[in-house]
Amino acid sequence: MDMSGMMPASEMVMTFFTSSSTPLYSEQWSPKSTGAYAGTCIFLILFAALYRGSFKLLHFLEHKWLESAMKRRYVVVADKTPIAERISSDADSKTAVISANGVEEHVMIVQSPIQHIQPWRFSVDLPRALIYTCIAGVGYLLMLAVMTFNVGYFLSVLGGVFLGELAFGRYGAPGN
Repeated sequence: MDMSGMMPASEMVMTFFTSSSTPLYSEQWSPKSTGAYAGTCIFLILFAALYRGSFKLLHFLEHKWLESAMKRRYVVVADKTPIAERISSDADSKTAVISANGVEEHVMIVQSPIQHIQPWRFSVDLPRALIYTCIAGVGYLLMLAVMTFNVGYFLSVLGGVFLGELAFGRYGAPGN
């Protein structure tokens, strides 16, 4: 290394190699023994499995959020002619009488029409953004582990992706 702490290009390894002392993410995380190297590989396996599981968690939450949006109900006063005409032809609508303070009003209760793009909701879009950010961060960290060109780290990441897909693959859409 030179004075700036950077490794010269001539020292960078660009082929796969086997070593049980390759640093992972920082110089402080350099396995000093075979057991520490095995622990690092186990960490990478679990980290990659978590990566695959997080895609399935996101798919599950997306399904739950869409289902929740479909169940949102709106109350429409029957005196609104244009809307009432549309509702009367809707098979999902139900007629009801609402009584508040002794005043009865005839209304139609309908489910919200589902659009391809749902309106922005803080309770949905903030968790979605946080989960995608975590997925991206874990993906980049796994990529950096593979880019060490250490065969054990590379096989650990692949093994973790395999185990994650084996454990969680049936719970979500394929390819996620």
